[in-house]
Formats: sequence, structure tokens, C-alpha cells
Amino acid sequence: MIEKLQLPFPALSDPDRTGAIESYGVADPKDPRLIARPSIFVVSPGAEVVFSETSRDYADRASEVSAVEALTALGLASTTAEEFDPGTPEPGPKAMPLRAMEPYFRGAKFAVNAMKIRHSSVAEDASEFITQMDRYIDLVQHLRGKS
Repeated sequence: MIEKLQLPFPALSDPDRTGAIESYGVADPKDPRLIARPSIFVVSPGAEVVFSETSRDYADRASEVSAVEALTALGLASTTAEEFDPGTPEPGPKAMPLRAMEPYFRGAKFAVNAMKIRHSSVAEDASEFITQMDRYIDLVQHLRGKS
């Protein structure tokens, strides 16, 4: 995947779930495959985990804001990323086109807002999801040059 996407950073793959998924307790107990829940870890140069946030399930995403704050608190010197050529990435045949993402996220946002209105017990989760959809909409607009 690193080669295919020409990623300028290493990625962890844990197909048998023993390297990190079980070790860091990020397996989703509600999923029979025990796939990893989205997680962010900030590790200090001394190999100490100084920040971690694990989402409840695949649909929940941690914000990078707290992770960036934890990184900043380490007081490390800034670095400059190595130059790399990202090539000309092409979406796969099942990829959602960028032009369709904004209406998709808006639809998700409005559907969850309706659930929030109908079911007060999910109001907090719904509000977090709506905030996430607003952020995704902003990012798509930025990618499309609208903002």
C-alpha cells in the first residue's frame, strides 16, 4: 500500500492482530473480525506513548487536534519533509468521485440531524457526527478549490 500510494511515511500492517491491534487494545469487540478501530497514537522519541485516542467503532474518527497539541507539547524541533513525487494518483473503480463527496456528506449530516431531533438519547453522538461531516465538507471544498 505504501508503494502503491507512494506514501512518504511508514505504515503499520497487522494482519494477524498481534503486533499492535491486540497489544494496544484497539480491536473492535463488536466486530467478529476484530478489526482495529480508528486510533491515533503520539509516541515520544523515548518510545513513551504520550497521547492516544481510539474511536468507538469504524464510523467514529478521532480529531487530529488533540494529537497535534500533544506533539507540540513535546517541544521537538521542527523538521522539513523530504520532497517526493506523488505521481498522478487515479481513483479505483469503486472510489466515490470528489464531486459526489460534498452532497454525500451533507446527506449524512441531515439524516443524523433528523435522528438527533427524534431521539434525544443520541444527541451528543449526533452533534459530534455533524461536526465531523462539516469538517469533511470543508475539506472537500478545499480540495475542489471552493474555499
